[in-house]
Amino acid sequence: MIVHVARIALAPVLYSQARWMYKTIPLLPEPDGLRSGISGNGARQMRVLIAGDSSAVGVGAATQEHGLAIPLTRALATHLDATVPWQLIGETGLTSEGVLQKLTASEVQPADVALVIVGANDITREVSLSRALRHRDEIATWLRQRAGVAHVVFPGLPEMECFPAIPQPLAWYAGLHARRNNKAQERWARAHALARHADISGLTRAELMATDGYHPSPTLYGLVAGRLAAYIAKLHNA
Repeated sequence: MIVHVARIALAPVLYSQARWMYKTIPLLPEPDGLRSGISGNGARQMRVLIAGDSSAVGVGAATQEHGLAIPLTRALATHLDATVPWQLIGETGLTSEGVLQKLTASEVQPADVALVIVGANDITREVSLSRALRHRDEIATWLRQRAGVAHVVFPGLPEMECFPAIPQPLAWYAGLHARRNNKAQERWARAHALARHADISGLTRAELMATDGYHPSPTLYGLVAGRLAAYIAKLHNA
């Protein structure tokens, strides 16, 4: 209810700030580096697929070494004393529907666990939460059928109100939407056979953002990678 009331009451300011933000935020490139590889050399194996939007592909870092995928899979290999073959499929600007389309158009390798980073663009493009969750459901089902994935982990959104690039009150409004997304996604995942919601709250701070004020810095990617690796390792060992 509060989201809809705020949207009506603050509509002129929110739209004006959104237009200003899109014009002023620098467009950072997707980082250089491999989008598949093997981390660790343990006796057992866990195959990991990372898919999603600009945060999945590491925008805000100069190379994949300092983005999300490689730190995550290295941390996971350490947690499990495992060899972790991994594949990264993603693109800047993807919504939940866009991630589904990207996956279905790609050569996806078999995986045991998939990590799907998505949601921020659903908010900025005003995709309804019900529609976004429907596409996430389709992502999980498709990954099970086509890649044999046993668990599809959807991290929650970070505290978008902490993004320096977003002015107030738009930042407050984006944060409200992010929390709404996280609560709904957690409820949805609890009732889903494959999907899991991973909490990454409490990590995002303004000083840990990249130069555009919108994406994670390498330091924040490292913190998120560590949190998610611990979550996936616990899930695998359960």
